[in-house]
Amino acid sequence: MKRLAKPLQFVCAVALTACAIPALLHASPNKKRMVVVISLDGFPAYALDDPRLPIPTLRRLAREGAVAASMQPINPTVTWPNHTAIVTGVNASEHHVLFNGLLLRPEGGLQPSSEPWKDKDVMVHAPTIYDIAYQAGLTTAQVDWVAIYGAKTITWKFPEIPDPNGAIEREMIAEGTVTAEQLLTFEDSSQAWQDEMWTDAAVKILEEHKPNLMLFHLLTGDDTNHEYGPMSNASFTAMALLDSHVKQIVDLLERTGLSRDATVIVVSDHGFREIKHKLHPNVLLRDKGLLSGSQAHAKGDAWVMSTGGTAMVYVTDPARKVELSTKLRAIFTGVEGIDRIYGTDELPKLGLPVPSASDQAPDMVLAATPDYVFSNESEGEYVTQFPGKGTHGYLNSDPKMQAIFIAWGAGVPKGHHLGSISNLDVAPTIAALLGLEMKNVKGHAIEQIVKQSASQ
Repeated sequence: MKRLAKPLQFVCAVALTACAIPALLHASPNKKRMVVVISLDGFPAYALDDPRLPIPTLRRLAREGAVAASMQPINPTVTWPNHTAIVTGVNASEHHVLFNGLLLRPEGGLQPSSEPWKDKDVMVHAPTIYDIAYQAGLTTAQVDWVAIYGAKTITWKFPEIPDPNGAIEREMIAEGTVTAEQLLTFEDSSQAWQDEMWTDAAVKILEEHKPNLMLFHLLTGDDTNHEYGPMSNASFTAMALLDSHVKQIVDLLERTGLSRDATVIVVSDHGFREIKHKLHPNVLLRDKGLLSGSQAHAKGDAWVMSTGGTAMVYVTDPARKVELSTKLRAIFTGVEGIDRIYGTDELPKLGLPVPSASDQAPDMVLAATPDYVFSNESEGEYVTQFPGKGTHGYLNSDPKMQAIFIAWGAGVPKGHHLGSISNLDVAPTIAALLGLEMKNVKGHAIEQIVKQSASQ
């Protein structure tokens, strides 16, 4: 894994700080307050409406706090772009995170790839709420948050891939919660066990360090919904497990008295759809002579990169973009599983950056019809069967892609129904709860919560 050179890291950090400072003007940070953001990856809004779902803690928080009918994600409706939207309050057109990692585009027409372990300062091009909180003198923490690798404005962390030499990890090893050997093979463990360790770490950080802002992310729901489909028996079990982890956090806050000044915000990043077919659009490019060579060593004039229910198309030679855009549109028009094609001029209305603004931006976007999902493969049949699975990544206007939002605790009116909101509203709402302000965001602080908080 390549790391940034130290001088470049410093330049990025200075640039980020300069961007974030205007957001602190007229702010009055409240060092007594605590906001705990719990992200339940892949938890659909429609699941909350199913009375069969055993989620007593989430139902209690919704009953005693504020709940949205749904929360609209940004495009693409995948994990890293939406977690970044939740902490920045802006679309991918401004924060530039389009994949679950940084898109690397090699020369020579080779296939692009997504690299997750890139420094946050390289990936995220907008100020985050944790940057602003930290610069205001508040303390910050993250457990399994994403697009946050190497962030300098996090006080305490237990990351997605823990380090046995990390401060929190060493404490957990000393206490017997986990062993160094288990942390070294963390990626090979079950998702359920990983979520358990992340929850233990979050409880520990909250109890012992009392950060003003905690960002906490759990993955069992997403993992299970992909493998077995949403609202399956396995999915119900996974969501019940997630509910128990939320209960651990709430119990800790109430037991220690932290709940007097703490607000819990439970969100998800996207919803889910059942799928039956898989599309391999790179196979069409191969059939039309735009790709050549074996899957492992293929070169192409263009490549399609899947984001689930949508796909990003990249022309490898900038000088041929105009020529190939016409050809690509003809290739993808009228074929099975592709519902809509968006050209470069249409990217802004999707909330995506244009190529002149970011090297992450596609030259074209494909949108799948329901029941179909895109892949990155370039060999075999164009359409294959893929039943019994689940995915996301469809356009954010899709009702099945809507996420959840529940707020509970200090500053939250009891029994309030918010209607439908945007996940761009989360960051400015967190800022208001902490006595901060975020400038130049697309979202707005949720009025009902901000008013209640200001009166306390």
